[in-house]
Amino acid sequence: MTMGAHAHTDHGAGHQHHHHEESFVSKYVFSQDHKMIGKQFLVTAIIMAWIAVIMSIIFRLQLAWPGEGFAFTNFFLGEKWAPGGVLDPNMYLALVTIHGTIMVFFVLTGGLSGTFANMLIPLQVGARDMASGFINMLSYWFFFLSSVVMVLSLFVEGGPASAGWTVYPPLSALPKSIPGSGAGMTLWLVSMTLFIASSLMGGLNYVVTILNLRTKGMKMTRLPLTIWAIFLTAVLGVLSFPVLLSAALLLLLDRTLGTSFYLSDIHIAGEALENTGGSPILFQHLFWFLGHPEVYIVLLPALGITSEIIATNARKPIFGYRAMIGSILAIAFLSFIVWGHHMFITGMNPFLGSVFVFTTLLIAIPSAVKVFNYITTLWRGNIIFTPAMLFSIGLIATFIAGGLTGIILADSALDIHVHDTYFVVAHFHIVMGMSAIFGMFAGIYHWFPKMYGKMMNTKLGYVHFWITFICAFGVFFPMHFIGLAGAPRRYYSYTEFTMFDGVVDLNVLVTFFAIIGALAQVVFTYNFFYSIYRGPKTVQNPWKSNTLEWTTPVEHMHGNWPGPIPVVHRWPYDYSKPGKAEDWVSQITPLEPGEEEH
Repeated sequence: MTMGAHAHTDHGAGHQHHHHEESFVSKYVFSQDHKMIGKQFLVTAIIMAWIAVIMSIIFRLQLAWPGEGFAFTNFFLGEKWAPGGVLDPNMYLALVTIHGTIMVFFVLTGGLSGTFANMLIPLQVGARDMASGFINMLSYWFFFLSSVVMVLSLFVEGGPASAGWTVYPPLSALPKSIPGSGAGMTLWLVSMTLFIASSLMGGLNYVVTILNLRTKGMKMTRLPLTIWAIFLTAVLGVLSFPVLLSAALLLLLDRTLGTSFYLSDIHIAGEALENTGGSPILFQHLFWFLGHPEVYIVLLPALGITSEIIATNARKPIFGYRAMIGSILAIAFLSFIVWGHHMFITGMNPFLGSVFVFTTLLIAIPSAVKVFNYITTLWRGNIIFTPAMLFSIGLIATFIAGGLTGIILADSALDIHVHDTYFVVAHFHIVMGMSAIFGMFAGIYHWFPKMYGKMMNTKLGYVHFWITFICAFGVFFPMHFIGLAGAPRRYYSYTEFTMFDGVVDLNVLVTFFAIIGALAQVVFTYNFFYSIYRGPKTVQNPWKSNTLEWTTPVEHMHGNWPGPIPVVHRWPYDYSKPGKAEDWVSQITPLEPGEEEH
């Protein structure tokens, strides 16, 4: 396993002189340095996240006070889509669609994996850079182009895609069905195609780097859990994203060339269309075959980041290291055989439904293993409450809370009653959205000194955490009750239905928390950008952490280490080891005679 690992230790020594000759463009724009590419992903994701947050505030205002005019809405959407500040119903659907698309793909997939895979893989496995710096650069620029196309789709005549982030046909397949199924939908498909290309280039690079470029002594069982999580995330992406590409391609053909993959027996305005023989259910199978692994593509890096931060800040070895690797492997495998639980009401054979119920409930076991191991690592630890640690503990809370409602949705007999209601929205926002966002924030606070050589403001970090944590539950906990009352998702207004009069006050409460939660992100954004330029300088290893990235100099350089790459002698979690002078032992410290590894 370590043959490829030795190959790059010697030739890398000449790398460190390159960074004196770099121009602005080769250093900051078309950089092939994994650290710069990671930062490019992060800043792009922060910008995209703000676009999605503003969208969510606009449609939350409409849900809380239906039909009322807001200067805020008018300011962002203008008279065309918000006459007098009242949100247009077509634009409401478009905002819900693009908000979901941006958050799932551009922030939680591109932002989370792109940032931390690039930043951490070479530094934590002991490599000079990624296997292919050029493909890595292409991966970012495809992601950037994809983001630009998605944002541009907001400005086309008929408005952006409006078929929900899952873009189910026939709504998405018929350009004349609603305004948002026109050019905006086509741009959505082009954007996702570019995004998938980016994801595949990145994923292959991550896998090859982890397998082939580990330093001497870095066995697979000495890898930090962050790298294990990112490794399996990349494998999931490489296997499942091509299926989404095929679904999008067939949808594009249905839209432009008159094929009938997803269309059959459709009438529009009393006129029968010629399409026959297709099935919209086929699209759902293809979409969710990516869509469920996608949940774990989003979650696993956050869980890996949490493992690292909890061990470091509890000053204890991670509990059950091999069980943690086993649970990541189990989650990765099972995530491919559960997609049918999104489709219980498509007329699926009840026996097949019961198979999907079984596999979905099975995935709760490795998820629970991870939660118990986090809690056991925290148990009687010498805990240091950094902002990163608070967000990691917050992730455990959201992962448990969201996972419990997942048990209801996994069971077809129960799911049928709450399918496509706000209950589903509440569930996946807590378990996937909030958990992954908390993992991302934890990673940013923890590795910020490594990225920028500065420290973020801790007090602002605490303010950011507590407001975000309280508002996250303030927004998504009441949504469960809106869903249990039967309120369907994606409705522009509930005032037409007397049976939903009771949910109006809850919607006002949710919107109130959403606005405060959004303001908390202003605190984070200020802290982030201010600290890049004005933050106090960091020391080499501010958290007294064992992993390899903290053995590199604070000043970034090509090749990461000035001399030869250090050799690894032990696993990354030797915290508070009996008989040691300090409560941490770096991975590059040789084992003493008679000392057991772990």
